[in-house]
Amino acid sequence: MDVHLNCWNETDELKCVVVCGPSEIDVPDQQTADDVQWEKPVSQDKARENHQVMVSVMEQEGVKVIDYSDYLSSKDNMIHKQLINRVFVRDLGCVFGNKLLPGEAGTSMRRPEYVMSHLLFNKWFDSSTFPIEANDSVQALEYGDVLVLNKDAVFINTGLRTSMTSIQKMKEEIFNAGFSEIGVIDLPRRGDTMHLDMNGNVVGKNLFLAKSYMRFFPVQMVDEHGEHYEMMEQFLNRHGFKVIWTADVKPDVRDTVANLNFLNLNPETLLISSKVNKKIFSHHSVLKKKKLIEVDVTELEKGGGGIRCMTLPFERQP
Repeated sequence: MDVHLNCWNETDELKCVVVCGPSEIDVPDQQTADDVQWEKPVSQDKARENHQVMVSVMEQEGVKVIDYSDYLSSKDNMIHKQLINRVFVRDLGCVFGNKLLPGEAGTSMRRPEYVMSHLLFNKWFDSSTFPIEANDSVQALEYGDVLVLNKDAVFINTGLRTSMTSIQKMKEEIFNAGFSEIGVIDLPRRGDTMHLDMNGNVVGKNLFLAKSYMRFFPVQMVDEHGEHYEMMEQFLNRHGFKVIWTADVKPDVRDTVANLNFLNLNPETLLISSKVNKKIFSHHSVLKKKKLIEVDVTELEKGGGGIRCMTLPFERQP
């Protein structure tokens, strides 16, 4: 695979991203949706239409889009195309600097897609770039819980799908990739707080948009010298980010996954869901200047994730 892995933050210009088209199996009714922990029933025909539009928009913006399922063997694809969560590729791995680290599924239902994608990535990259064995002793680490803030710091949630034990197992790999500090927050274990990127997101080089309840949570700082605690805003301020709390935006803007689960295409441009309440970007002098590219991913969002969940950046360039 002719790709130069390079991600040191969430906002540099996106050059290459990995996706996966939706499953072939509908989620036919609300009872089934509840049983598989989705929000609503889903027509995969509609989901595929949504997904293709999202991919086309990224390509129009100059992004190389790789659907990794196109590279799976026919044997692997027999089961893979039936995995309803496969569209949420963000959790499978994360590029830290120039290294791709493998995740580990926090639920057994998702384990097959992790195994198959990792074996594929292992063919694409050498062991120094993608150490496939790095997650061998990891119990649960889904990268929707990870935000790469800058060349120094990484922000991780340990919650419903990621364990503190797993972060401790993976921390040396993250430090070896060039980062010096990991901030760990422990958010409530609920469906609407499943991953960090459902609760906060980097929006531009120096801004962090977050649900207001997060101001009350301490962050455990982990570096090569030890551990200590800071409050979340203190941690982010120290790394150059001003925090914008959603309750301070507009009192009538309800916190939703769509409002926060957007993708930075470059420092000036966001790829957002058509369900975003744009008031969230209208009150701040910097946010007002953002170019917002809107796509309808309504059918895909019924699975409980958003645009960021459905995209795995491989390369960003300043």
